[in-house]
Amino acid sequence: MLPSIATVSVAGTLRDKLPAIAGAGFKGVEIFEQDLVAHDGSPREVGQMVRDHGLEVVLFQPFRDFEGLPEPHRRRAFARAERKFDLMGELGARDVLICSSVHPEALGGIDRMADDFAALGEIARTRDIRVGFEALAWGRHVFDHRDAWEVVRRADHPNVGLILDSFHTLARRIDPDTIRRIPGDRIFFVQLADAPAIDMDLLYWSRHFRVMPGEGDLDVTGFMRAVAATGYTGPVSLEIFNDQFRATAPRPVAEEGFRSLMALMDDVRRAEPAARLTLPAMPPRAPVEAVEFVEFAARGVEADQLESLFATLGFRAEGKHRTRDVTVWRQGAARLVMNRSRGDFAGSAYATHGAAVCDIGLRVADAAAVADRAAALGSVAYDQRRSAGEVPIPAFRGPGGELLHVLDPGLTPVWGIEFTPLPGDDTGVGITGFDHIAQTVGYEAMARSALFYQALFPLKRAPQVDVIDPDGLVRSLALSDAAGGLRITLNGAETRRTLAGNFLAESFGASVQHLALATRDLLATADALARRGFQALPMGANYYDDLAARFDLDPAFLARLRAANALYDEENGARFLQLYGRPQGSGLFFEIVERAPGYSGFGAPNAPYRIAAQKRLLRNAAVPRA
Repeated sequence: MLPSIATVSVAGTLRDKLPAIAGAGFKGVEIFEQDLVAHDGSPREVGQMVRDHGLEVVLFQPFRDFEGLPEPHRRRAFARAERKFDLMGELGARDVLICSSVHPEALGGIDRMADDFAALGEIARTRDIRVGFEALAWGRHVFDHRDAWEVVRRADHPNVGLILDSFHTLARRIDPDTIRRIPGDRIFFVQLADAPAIDMDLLYWSRHFRVMPGEGDLDVTGFMRAVAATGYTGPVSLEIFNDQFRATAPRPVAEEGFRSLMALMDDVRRAEPAARLTLPAMPPRAPVEAVEFVEFAARGVEADQLESLFATLGFRAEGKHRTRDVTVWRQGAARLVMNRSRGDFAGSAYATHGAAVCDIGLRVADAAAVADRAAALGSVAYDQRRSAGEVPIPAFRGPGGELLHVLDPGLTPVWGIEFTPLPGDDTGVGITGFDHIAQTVGYEAMARSALFYQALFPLKRAPQVDVIDPDGLVRSLALSDAAGGLRITLNGAETRRTLAGNFLAESFGASVQHLALATRDLLATADALARRGFQALPMGANYYDDLAARFDLDPAFLARLRAANALYDEENGARFLQLYGRPQGSGLFFEIVERAPGYSGFGAPNAPYRIAAQKRLLRNAAVPRA
């Protein structure tokens, strides 16, 4: 299987696209005709440029409105095809995509179209070119891959084959298992795209809303399983038309595409073991057992303020690193790490973002296997220079630029190896561990970030929800595994006026905006926090009046919620309690939650009221006092 992508899938000119595509790990590229025409060099120069980047031109496309035309249109179509064949010879492309005609005078008729392709196939044979026929979902006469296959079958020419595109099949709700009946050697090329489920014109849907496999609602895995079952061994290519991708730098989009393709093909290989897929070995997705630590990069007063907050939250300084200016704070199974070092990754993170989360440690069964899967999906390993005695822990960049370290049972003793114990008691306030991590990203990066986690770990994606900010809209997407070892919320900001957007701007793109800590009894934890001087986010009286109307709560319990500034939600009778701290610095804040078994959400109904309270607090703090 040759991993490929169409140039139309990424932004820029060919000089921008090709290095991004090659750098992401692709080996083949479809040259979209518009990119070639807009280029200021010859087709021969483009072909050489492709090869100089270590790529292969796997397809030239599209050639439109060819089959089933009356004269003189038919003669002109053949003349156009021969000119394109000349161009392909210079480019070094062997395969061409011919999409089903939308010409208003196309006559249709399976035999008529088959005769046209047989004649074209004979011309192509003399040029060592192969012609692939694709059924456009909005084609005039052919809009189903089964009809396109019948045309190819009747043409009965070795240089004429079928091209399959997941969007065109799945958008028409055609059963992809019908592909299994097609001989694999008659399929010349396969294109993949996903899309969100939207009821709209097929052409407009296709041209603006395609996404990478795994980011939408189409059964791309089922489609590709059917293709693999035929014995197909040719290129598998992404063809993505998306307005956001066109407005994004080409490299991150290409990397997103490569990750999606590798994850998809690994899933297909595991589901269709008889398929003839030649793929690099990749360990399976493995669950995260727990978040082992969250590390902050900070210095000076900012670091002092954060560590003071850690203490107020009931954490105690448990250990001091033997060679670096790093302190670990622990409560229950939750570890917060304060890194004041210079000259390492944390130092660079602080220089870029100010005080911020720079590293997240995840506990897994086999750290090396997770790191190998991450590498196969296109992640670059991060190996910081270590001092004598430091434990080598696999690490790679996360979607927000932070580091992700993975630790297994052989690596978790790092706390006793690298850190000198500090005296202190373990009273705490009832925090047991981490509940979830909330990351804020630009809206255009939400799908890319979700794909990163879902390709690596067995996480399920909840439906996206819109959260109302008084000054805009924030889109939120939650990912979690079955056991709750890893829960991530991704909040997409589109404007700086929102709380999430302001955090991104003020922190220069830091990812983690808040950490949610778990407790078994939130109200008891709230009482213990209050005794330590913790300042909860003040909630308005209207919120609790609304709670009384929405839920049948005991008045005494409601009074305790009100006194603690705690928030409440239910899901199928299972309750969820939340307590928020006040924002720090650029907007980082902590949340404490009590999650009953059966509650899978993140308190989304409370989010607008939490945001309004935070903004109210920030506005009041900005008003000069008389």
